[in-house]
Amino acid sequence: MALLEKGSKKLLNAWAFYDWANSVYTLTITSSIFPIFYSALFLSEIKTVSAFGFEFKSTALITFVTAFTFLVVAFMSPVLSGIADYIGNKKNFLKFFCYVGSAGCIGLYWFDLEHIHLSLLFYFMGLIGYWGSLVFYNSYLPDIAFPEQQDSISAKGFSMGYLGSVLLLILNLLMVMFPQWFGFDISISESIRNTGSELEINEALKTAKDAASIEAMKISFITVGVWWALFSQYSFYHLPKGTSSGHKVTKAIVFNGLKELRQVWKQLKSDLRLKRYLYAFFVFSMAVQTIMLVAAYFGEEEIAWGSASDKTTGLIGSILIIQLVAVLGAFLTSRASSKYGNIKTLVAINFIWMALCFYAYFMKTPMQFYIAASIVGLVMGGIQSLARSTYSKFLPETEDTTSYFSFYDVAEKIGIVIGMGIFATIDQITGSMRNAILFLFIFFLAGIILLFRVPKLNDEG
Repeated sequence: MALLEKGSKKLLNAWAFYDWANSVYTLTITSSIFPIFYSALFLSEIKTVSAFGFEFKSTALITFVTAFTFLVVAFMSPVLSGIADYIGNKKNFLKFFCYVGSAGCIGLYWFDLEHIHLSLLFYFMGLIGYWGSLVFYNSYLPDIAFPEQQDSISAKGFSMGYLGSVLLLILNLLMVMFPQWFGFDISISESIRNTGSELEINEALKTAKDAASIEAMKISFITVGVWWALFSQYSFYHLPKGTSSGHKVTKAIVFNGLKELRQVWKQLKSDLRLKRYLYAFFVFSMAVQTIMLVAAYFGEEEIAWGSASDKTTGLIGSILIIQLVAVLGAFLTSRASSKYGNIKTLVAINFIWMALCFYAYFMKTPMQFYIAASIVGLVMGGIQSLARSTYSKFLPETEDTTSYFSFYDVAEKIGIVIGMGIFATIDQITGSMRNAILFLFIFFLAGIILLFRVPKLNDEG
C-alpha cells in the first residue's frame, strides 16, 4: 500500500475515523448504559459493596477504580511510547490498546457483584484500552496534518466520534427500552397469567421486562467492543506505521520513554508558552474529565426521577442531548478560536464550566439536568478539541511528537487521578456527590488564572 501524503484528505479522514470507532466506549460504557446497569445491581436502600477488604459506597468504588486505572495509564504510556519511538511502530501499540479495550467491553457482559474483582478487571481493561490508545492516536496529529489543518481536523474527529457513538447508543437504547423488539423474553408464567390479580400480572410483566432490559444492557457492552475493533480497521489500514529505525526492544530501552519525558521537561523550561499552557491544561482538564466520568452516576443518584424507567430514559436521553449538542459545540469553538484565538476561547469555556459546577450543586429535577446536559454538550467537545489542537500548535519543530504527546497524556491522566481521587473521597466521607462536584469549581478558576499567564501567539493579538 502506498503511503498517503501528509495533509491529504484521505489520510486526515482515516485518522479522524478512529474517533468514530472508539467514542462508542465513552458514550455507552462511561457515560450512559454502564452507569445505569451498575446502579441496577444495588438495592435502592443498599448502595454499598465489599471489595479489596473494604466497604465502599457504590459510586465511590467505581470512582476509585477509575482513578487507579488512570494512574496505571499515566505511568505505563510513557514507557510504551518510548518503545514505540525507538522501534518506530506506534501503530502496533494503538492496535494493542484498541483490542484490549474491545475485549474489556465484551467482558462486561459478565459483570456482577458476586465476582466483583473479575468484573472490575473487565472494567479496568476497557478503560485502560481506551485511554492507553489515545496517546498514540493523538501523537499522529502533527504527523498527518499541517498546523493550519489541526484545529479543524481535531474538531472533525470529535464530531465524527459524537455522531458514530450516538448511532450505536440509539440502537442500544431501543434494545433497553423495547427488549421484546429484539427477541428478548418478557413472558410470564401461565399460573400467574391465569390466576394472578391484575396487580400481580402487571408486577410480573414489569419484572420480566426489567430483567430483559438488563440483559439488553449486557448485550450493548458486546456491541461496543465489536464496533470499536471493527471500525478501527479503516484507520489502521491507512495510518502510517511510523518511521522504522530497525531497532529491537531490549531491556536498555524499556524505560526510554521516561528518559524522553525528562528531556521534554527540560525543553519545556526554555519554552515558556508551552510550559505555562501545560500548567493550565493540567488544572482545568482535571475538573473537566472528572465531571465527564462521574456525570451519569451523579444523575442517577442525585436527580429525583419518577421511576426506574424514567431514570433510564432520562439519563440516556440527556447523554444523547450532550452528544448532539457537542457536535455544534466543537464547530463553534473551532470558529471562535480562529476569530478570537485559542487561549481567549479556552478562558471563556472555563468560565462556563465553573458556572456549571455551582448550577449542578443545586439541580434536583430532570428538567434542570437536561438544561445542564445541553450546556455541557456545548463546552465539552469544544474544550477537548481545542485543548488538543492548541497543544499541537505550541509544539516546537520536532519529529519526536509521540514523546511530547506522551507528556501531554501523562499530565492529563495524573490530573484525572487527582480529580477523581478528591471527588471519590468527598463522596465517600460526606455521602453526597453534590459536595464533590461543587469543589471542582476551584480547578476551573485556577485554570482561568493560569491561561491568562500563557504568552500570546502572533495571531492572537
